[in-house]
Amino acid sequence: MQSKSWLRAGLFAALATAAFAASPARAQGSLVMYCGVQEEWCRAMSNAFEKETGIKVAMTRKSAGEIYAQLKAESSNPRGDIWWGGTGDPHLQAAEEGLTTEYESPMNKELHGWAIDQWKAAKHRSVGIYAGALGFGFNTEQIKAKGIPEPKCWADLLNPKLKGDVQVADPNSSSTAYNLLATVVQLTGEDKGFDYLKALHKNVSQYTKSGAAPAKAASLGETAVGIVFIHDAVVFAVQGDPIKPVAPCEGTGYEIGSMSIVKGARNLENAKKFYDWALTPAAQALAAPAKSYQVPSNKAAPVPPQSPKMDQMKLINYDFVKYGSSAERTRLLAKWDKEVKALPK
Repeated sequence: MQSKSWLRAGLFAALATAAFAASPARAQGSLVMYCGVQEEWCRAMSNAFEKETGIKVAMTRKSAGEIYAQLKAESSNPRGDIWWGGTGDPHLQAAEEGLTTEYESPMNKELHGWAIDQWKAAKHRSVGIYAGALGFGFNTEQIKAKGIPEPKCWADLLNPKLKGDVQVADPNSSSTAYNLLATVVQLTGEDKGFDYLKALHKNVSQYTKSGAAPAKAASLGETAVGIVFIHDAVVFAVQGDPIKPVAPCEGTGYEIGSMSIVKGARNLENAKKFYDWALTPAAQALAAPAKSYQVPSNKAAPVPPQSPKMDQMKLINYDFVKYGSSAERTRLLAKWDKEVKALPK
């Protein structure tokens, strides 16, 4: 089944490319796209849409937390049209704060239930485009050199021999790291969750700006462990780097990567065109060739065989509504800044 899905993915991408090549599009205006996934996938999406429609795409890649902050800063004079990608929590916060606009795509009927749940939670201001589980990747050579067992659980990352050898992003800029913060709070309760993050802080060498950066650092041996969405570690494992992705034994959270139209978008109709197109199987099949292995939201879009098997993981019942709310997100980030980041190493 997996090999057939992979062949179908290639077929979708090939058909999409052939369609683009066969019917050169005339110029149809412009679109300003804020993209919250890996650069390669961002470019694949923006280039394919531009080629198919003739709409000129100005794409900027940032982490989801940074995009949310930018939307807030630009709210009185919006510059962006479409926000594509990044964990759903900041999309929900933006929706709650009126930074994005309602839209019901005709493609909704083709989506998985979890994608529509996101749309409903956002009061029709955001929709799920992919799903991915939280975990970490460790450098197999470094772990072996340290003479410690391979980490399998969140608790294993507190090993004193990993002091200064764990990387994770800053939850203020990264939706990946905010997902970690919300996950441990839901997994253990808030008090124990913050106790864990304080203990982990002793081993953290760097809080990066980008959520995916720790995976690359671990693959290169710049750190022993990188806390990331598992699919970000898979990217480097697939290309043969000494990194092993892990779904933590205690259980873990997950993301619903999302898409939203910016309120006050200057190119609203083009934003809607992109939104509808991005939910098609052909558009979602562009992920795997761009080395992105999330689970797509369209039921007909094939899942790459490299994608982490979320149905085999111990996933928590992540409360996207609560932890995507502006008040809860603001409160938890302020608490993390005060009680965790401010601590000496």
